[in-house]
Amino acid sequence: MKKQSFFNRIVFVLNYLFALLLCISYLAPYVSVKSFPFLSVFSLSLPLLVLVNLLFCIYWSLLRSKRFLLSTLVVLCGYFLLDSFLKFKFYEDEINDGDLKIMSYNARGFNINKWNEDNTIGDQIVNFVIQENPDVLCFQEFSRIRNNQLKNHYKYHFIAPDHRVKKSVQAIYSHYPIINKGEVVFKNTANSTSFVDILYKKDTIRVYNLHLQSLKVIPDMNTISNEESSKLYERIIKSFKRQQEQAQIIKKHIAKVNHKTIVCGDFNNNQYSNVYRTVKGNLQDTFNENGTAYGRTYNFKYYPVRIDFILADDSFNVTAHKNYDIVLSDHFPIMAGIQLE
Repeated sequence: MKKQSFFNRIVFVLNYLFALLLCISYLAPYVSVKSFPFLSVFSLSLPLLVLVNLLFCIYWSLLRSKRFLLSTLVVLCGYFLLDSFLKFKFYEDEINDGDLKIMSYNARGFNINKWNEDNTIGDQIVNFVIQENPDVLCFQEFSRIRNNQLKNHYKYHFIAPDHRVKKSVQAIYSHYPIINKGEVVFKNTANSTSFVDILYKKDTIRVYNLHLQSLKVIPDMNTISNEESSKLYERIIKSFKRQQEQAQIIKKHIAKVNHKTIVCGDFNNNQYSNVYRTVKGNLQDTFNENGTAYGRTYNFKYYPVRIDFILADDSFNVTAHKNYDIVLSDHFPIMAGIQLE
C-alpha cells in the first residue's frame, strides 16, 4: 500500500505539472510572439497536452480519486476558452450545388522539385481539382506550368507574384468574374499574399490567398529529434515572429475592405496561435462551423496538425467543410461550402 501511495504521489506531481503547462498554453493565442516567444511553442503542443491531461483524468477516475478534478477542470476551461482540436461530428455534410465552393490547397509546386518519385503527381492534382470543381480555387506553392491545363477549365485567374520576382507562387482561379486583383507584399521573405475581388450574385467578395512564413520543418519526428533543440527553437521563434508581422499586415489590409471577405491559405501555424487569432478576427473558421474529427491539413507523421484555413465573413452561412485525405503534397486540400445569408 505504501508503494502504491508513493507511486500515486509521483503521478499527481506529474499531473500537476502537465495541468500547469496546459494552462500556460491557453495564453498563447492572446499574447504576441514578440512579447513572450516561448508561448508560441506551447501552442504547437496544446493538443498533446490536452490528451495527456485526459489520460490523467481517466487514471484518477479508475481509482475513484478526487484528484481527477484537477485535469478535468483544466481541460474544461480550455474547451470554453479555445476552439476544440476535435469536432465530435464524424460525418461530412455534402456541399450543395447552390453553395459557393471555396478550395484552398498548398500543392507543393505540383512536384516540380521532385520531392516525390511519382512523376504523375502534378497531373493528379490538376485532375483532382477539376473533378471537385470548386467555384474559387486558391493555390499556395503553385507551378506556372500548370496554368495552361487549369485556364481551360476556369475562365478567370490571377497568378502572383510576377515571374521576375523570386517568391513562392500563388494562384487564384474562379468561375466568377475577377473585377479587381492585387498583392499584399511581405518584405524579406519568399512568402506572400494575393487577393481578388469576384462578382458573385450581384455582390462583390474579396478573397485573400495567404501563405505565411514557413517554419521550414520537415514533417518527420525522427528528423526533428535529430536536430539540435536550441537551433530548432531559435528557427521556429524567428519564423513565428515573421508570421506575427505578416498577420498584422493582413489584419490592417482586411480592415480597409468594404466587401464581404474570405481568407484562405497556409498559415504555417495552428488555430491556437496568436498569428491565427490576429488574422481571424471576427471571421468564421469554416472547420469550426461545420468540420469533422481532427481536420488535419498537414501531413505530419503521428500528429494531426491543422495549419490551412478557410475563414469567412460572418454574413455568410457555412453549410459544409471538407478535409481531403489525398497525399499529393505535404498538405491536404480543404473545401468549404458557403451561402450568402
